[in-house]
Amino acid sequence: MGYRTNELGYPNDLLASRSIVERGNFALIPPQGLVKNVLPNFENCEMTILATPKLGAAFVDYLCRVLPGGGNKKGFGGNGIETFIYCLEGELTVTIGAETYELTTGGYAYCPPTESLKFENKSNEKTETFLYKKRYQEAEGYAPYPVTGNTNEMDYQDYEGMTDVGLKDLLPTDLNFDMNFHILKFETGASHGYIETHYQEHGALMLEGEGLYNLDNHWLPVREGDYVFMGAYNLQAGYSVGRKGALTYLYSKDCNRDVEL
Repeated sequence: MGYRTNELGYPNDLLASRSIVERGNFALIPPQGLVKNVLPNFENCEMTILATPKLGAAFVDYLCRVLPGGGNKKGFGGNGIETFIYCLEGELTVTIGAETYELTTGGYAYCPPTESLKFENKSNEKTETFLYKKRYQEAEGYAPYPVTGNTNEMDYQDYEGMTDVGLKDLLPTDLNFDMNFHILKFETGASHGYIETHYQEHGALMLEGEGLYNLDNHWLPVREGDYVFMGAYNLQAGYSVGRKGALTYLYSKDCNRDVEL
C-alpha cells in the first residue's frame, strides 16, 4: 500500500496526527498518513481516496499522482456519474468523447455523466491531479456539457463585497450543472464575512498558505496540502493567518437542485 508522502521506516517521534474525523460532519486530513491505493483501470497511478460515502459525503474525492506513461485509458465515470479533474502540477492529456484537451498546471476538465473521462500522462515527469465524481442529479430540461479551462488564465472576482477575498468559478453557474468547483483566496488577515451553515457539502484541498478554519465551532489550523470535508449543516468559515501569503483552496459545492425525498 505505502504512504502518499513516501515517509517510510521507523518513526522519529511519538505517533501523532493533526487529522480529525467526525463522520457525517467534517474532517481535516493532512498529507501525512494518507495511503496509496491500487484501483482498477488506473495504470501507473498512485491513488489516494479522500472523501467517500463512508465519511458521509455524497461524492468521492481523490488525489491521483499520474506517473509517466500512466493514466486511465478505459474511462472514469459515465453511466450517470459526472467527473472532474484538476491538474495540480504537470501535464496531462484528457479525452472526453471525441475531443482531446491538453492540461497543464491549473488546468481542469469537467466530464458530463453521459461520457467517461480518459487521461494519460505523456510527459517524462509525474503529474499531480485532484479527481472528483458524483452521481448527477437530473432536472427536466437541463443537461451538462464538457467544460475545460485553466485557473491561471482567470481573474479573481471580489467575494461578497470584500476586496481581499477572491473567487474563481470553474464551471458555468447555469442550471445545467448540479455542482461547481471554485477557488477561494484569502489575503493575510482576511476571512469569511460570517460563519456559514448550509445544506451543501464541500470537499476542499488547500493549495497555498496557512490559516485557521472553523469546523463545527472547532478552530483548526490548516495549511497547503491539507484536505477538508465539510458535511451538510457543518458550521464553517476560515481566516488566513500565515506568513506565507494568501490562503487559497480548491473546493466543490453541490448546487442548483431542490432536495430529493
